[in-house]
Amino acid sequence: MKKKLVAFMLSAVLATGLLAGCGAAGGPKEVQTGAGAESETEKIIKEAQQLTLEELAMKAIEESNRKTFYGVGNSSRGKTALPLFIEYLQSLDADYSMEFEWQQPKNNKIFEQLTADSLKSEGTFAMTLIQDGNQIRSKMVETGILDTYVPLEWAKENGIKTEEYTGYLPMQTVNKVFMYNSTGTVTYDNCWDFVAEGNHPLYMDIDSEIVGKNFLYMLTHDTYAGWLKEAYDVLDEDAKAYLAPVIEAMTTDAADLGLGENGKYALAWIKLWVENYNAQTDDGPICNTLVTDSATDQSGLLVYSKLRSVEESAGVSVNNIKVAAYQDGYQGIGGYGYSHYLFVTDNSPLPWTACAFIAYMTCTEDGFSAWGKDMGAYASNPELAVAIEAVYNHSKGGYNEAGELEFEAKNDRGYEWWTTDGKLVLEDAEYCSSVAFTVGSWIELLTKYSDAPAE
Repeated sequence: MKKKLVAFMLSAVLATGLLAGCGAAGGPKEVQTGAGAESETEKIIKEAQQLTLEELAMKAIEESNRKTFYGVGNSSRGKTALPLFIEYLQSLDADYSMEFEWQQPKNNKIFEQLTADSLKSEGTFAMTLIQDGNQIRSKMVETGILDTYVPLEWAKENGIKTEEYTGYLPMQTVNKVFMYNSTGTVTYDNCWDFVAEGNHPLYMDIDSEIVGKNFLYMLTHDTYAGWLKEAYDVLDEDAKAYLAPVIEAMTTDAADLGLGENGKYALAWIKLWVENYNAQTDDGPICNTLVTDSATDQSGLLVYSKLRSVEESAGVSVNNIKVAAYQDGYQGIGGYGYSHYLFVTDNSPLPWTACAFIAYMTCTEDGFSAWGKDMGAYASNPELAVAIEAVYNHSKGGYNEAGELEFEAKNDRGYEWWTTDGKLVLEDAEYCSSVAFTVGSWIELLTKYSDAPAE
């Protein structure tokens, strides 16, 4: 049965003609906007993109004084940033006041919530902070529900002009990294070790957090499939003996899916990962498990910043884990990086205020502070990233006040290291969208029929 289903799905994939190649991962991408005439919000955004933060703030004060601002996001910290934004506006006009409400939908409901709100002539939500580039592209941008606003100062710091930027606006990149419990004797020296025989890494289920599925999509990109091939080549013969048959079995599927020359390595890693990871509901419990004495030799892929909330006690310590990519001689991918994007809703009731708030979060230390206090959260504004590091000193996050190293795993090596030496796989909305049906359908078959008996 499984073989027949795979053959059927691959035939359907080829019939659609959707196997289009894409550009290199990580850079700004040309994106389609919603069809139809330019909306009033889009007109405001064009004007807003030529204004400084202070000029925008005055527009926001005029628009939203004595009103209520509603925001929605995948991060709860919008409700921490909003009071600081209001204080900033009040520094310009002491008589200004604004109420606010910030919602954080669970279980990927944010797309449904924004879609429902878009049906109103004037929406409830002024803006959103949202993740999952694939669904953003297909459900939010191409449908015209969300509009991209690029702050003038942000564009200048990135060496571009606002009117020439064609991607989404990332507030930050968040990384999920491979970690393992080090209280035993097992080490993880290669990214293939996490899918070696008998391993069951802890991971948020890909149906619970869809951005995790994007990680798997991105592995099939030529760049990252090449990294997997390079890591495989340096494995010892015993490890290769287990992996080689799986890799060779993926040769036909890789060709049928239109993948590059190393596509079979990506598919093999994905297959072994999907069929063996220990599904969890959240990264918090994963972290809490790995840092215990009793989790000997267990591993996981989880948000790096979760280490910040570990409470040291008997049997629980950050020193019970190691970040795999930080270890000497580690080979292959070190984790996954995805963005939190900022958008103005196309039917925003307070578009000027939304633009000002977005500029505040992406261009000021106070605005980004709700996220910047954590390691593994990297501002997309390069000047802001430097300022945040100067304040919080994440590269020395594992040192105590006496200057003594307590927790090596907390010394964040930073975005530049992670995206070079650390081999962080970066989400690319366009690439994910291009393979969501093809590779996505193939992954669905793995999850649904991996236990079904072959005919």
